Amino acid sequence: MRLYPVYLALLVLFIVLQLIYGNRSFADINLEEYDMSKVEVMDTPFWCSATPEERQEAINNLTEEQRIVALENGTERPFFNEYWNSKDVGIYVDVISGEPLFSSLDKFDSGTGWPSFDKPINGIEIVEVVDKSHGMVRTEVRSQYGDAHLGHLFDDGPTETGLRYCINSASLRFVPLEKLSEEGYEDFVELFN
Repeated sequence: MRLYPVYLALLVLFIVLQLIYGNRSFADINLEEYDMSKVEVMDTPFWCSATPEERQEAINNLTEEQRIVALENGTERPFFNEYWNSKDVGIYVDVISGEPLFSSLDKFDSGTGWPSFDKPINGIEIVEVVDKSHGMVRTEVRSQYGDAHLGHLFDDGPTETGLRYCINSASLRFVPLEKLSEEGYEDFVELFN
């Protein structure tokens, strides 16, 4: 109860200050006179800015297995998938949005039959979701922009991260090093220098 007079005094002070200074704007900028040639415009990566129509087109181009895995949280068969034992150099991107996810530099043979990585590409956000399906608690991983089911994250990895991203090939598309620039991933070439 003793604080009410303090609150009332602060409210009165705020109203007085608003009446005195409220009509002054600290952001009076005339944009017509501003020299826009000094402004560096950053392009939004294509994987962040897909329209609903572009997303639907990408979904329409998925195989049945890709659709089941990426959109319906399915799991492909181990050892019978495209990238489980691939040693090619490049990056793995989301099959729907094309957002970069993992580098071949961080891929290792986990013996599970699925592609395994110890970390995503630096600066890339992988969404983690608690998965309580099949009578166990696991960490599901999904792509940020494509919202595709990628696989699961485990804490039994052999590298210093201690992590194993166990990923379904059906949720990925591989972009070889020599095609990174051609396909719009030129910023990722430096990973391999």
